[in-house]
Amino acid sequence: QVQLVESGGGSVQSGGSLTLSCTASGYLSSMGWFRQAPGKEREGVAAIHRNGRTIYADSVKGRFTISQDNAKNTLYLQMNSLRPEDTAVYYCATGPIGAWNLHLIASGYTYWGQGTQVTVSA
Repeated sequence: QVQLVESGGGSVQSGGSLTLSCTASGYLSSMGWFRQAPGKEREGVAAIHRNGRTIYADSVKGRFTISQDNAKNTLYLQMNSLRPEDTAVYYCATGPIGAWNLHLIASGYTYWGQGTQVTVSA
């Protein structure tokens, strides 16, 4: 059983920045950040393999950066140039994801955090 705890969410104005953190009691080969806005499906934002390879959703490329500190079992998401459409509950997850093109698919992840709210006002 892996426990994940997110932190760092909050409210910012459009154009602002936030950094999310996810502390894990352990993790599998891949970790990812997902988000879910009211009335919408959970979507993949960014993912990283233990070897450091990263993947991003098109909507956040160039604005968000995912990173990890393997020694601390901590995952980060640096979010810059935030937009109102980035408003959502953000979740971190870990799982033994196989194919690289599945890293932004929620169903492949085994363990999930409780989520942290990010609100971006216009």
